[in-house]
Amino acid sequence: MPQALPAVPTATPPPAVVDVSVCIANWNCCDLLRRCLESLYDQPQGVSFEVVVVDNASTDGAADMIAAEFPGVRLVRNKDNRGFSKANNQAAALATGRYFFFLNNDTVVPPDTLRKFLEFAEANPAVGMVGPRLRGGDGNAQISYRRRPTLGALLHRVSLLRWTGLFRRAYYDYRRDSFDPEGVRPVEVLMGAAVFLPRAVFEDSGRWDEQYRFGGEDIDLSTQVGRRRELVYVGDVEVVHYGRMSSRKNIGFAAPNVAIGYVHYFRKAGATPAALRVYKLFVTADAPVQCLGKCLQGVVRMARGRTEKARKSWLAARGLWHFMTRELVRFWQA
Repeated sequence: MPQALPAVPTATPPPAVVDVSVCIANWNCCDLLRRCLESLYDQPQGVSFEVVVVDNASTDGAADMIAAEFPGVRLVRNKDNRGFSKANNQAAALATGRYFFFLNNDTVVPPDTLRKFLEFAEANPAVGMVGPRLRGGDGNAQISYRRRPTLGALLHRVSLLRWTGLFRRAYYDYRRDSFDPEGVRPVEVLMGAAVFLPRAVFEDSGRWDEQYRFGGEDIDLSTQVGRRRELVYVGDVEVVHYGRMSSRKNIGFAAPNVAIGYVHYFRKAGATPAALRVYKLFVTADAPVQCLGKCLQGVVRMARGRTEKARKSWLAARGLWHFMTRELVRFWQA
């Protein structure tokens, strides 16, 4: 009887291709992050996906929560707060998906959102980056895209200049007049709370610019992607965004870095050194005025029984105080 031939070893099949890598940078938002992850895993999304979370040394137990409750998440524990851009780049470096979905930790993703994004992207391969309609926890639509900012638009926010009305038109063009929540349209800037793009486009655009620690990085990424490809707002895809939750909890970090981020952006956009010096001068001179104004506003609101509004005023004052006392040198060096 002939001897049986030894079995021929078979090659291990390659892992299934992941359609979408959801990349989340987290810092001290444990409860909101849990809700975000539950929305991804507990509802059908219609595509194969993975989640990569980079935790920037949270002190509220967020990283341990992920490890205990979401073992399928690829978790990176940074030893310090490396900022939003660096953390997202870390997540992207570990991700294996054909598409990236950069998502804030204070969001909730409805069922089939990833499928809708993927179908739109594959039907429109010339599009560089896609963003959804953002809806707040109160049910109201949030501004989900904008025009690129100008120095004039941000100078309108300086209280010393606002009363003159010199830059009012530029500010409203940037912040308000261009937003319509309905429809699908090309835009200049997508809000960084939720953006979807092919891996190749992300790499080709230069990834997130790590000069930005918190604030302005979504404007920069939109600008870089938009140099070669269209950015598209898709109003029939929604993501719930609670908004500013992380920044309010960490106002001393957030407020100065937003101001510094705008300086980085304007320099890359071609602003002259003289124009930047004028901008910095006005922002610096205005900070104590705004800080005092927010303090007084908080007192008035508290006297009228508007406790929550008063707390927001005092929180803004605290951020301005931190900017003036600890980050002004870095602002001028930016």
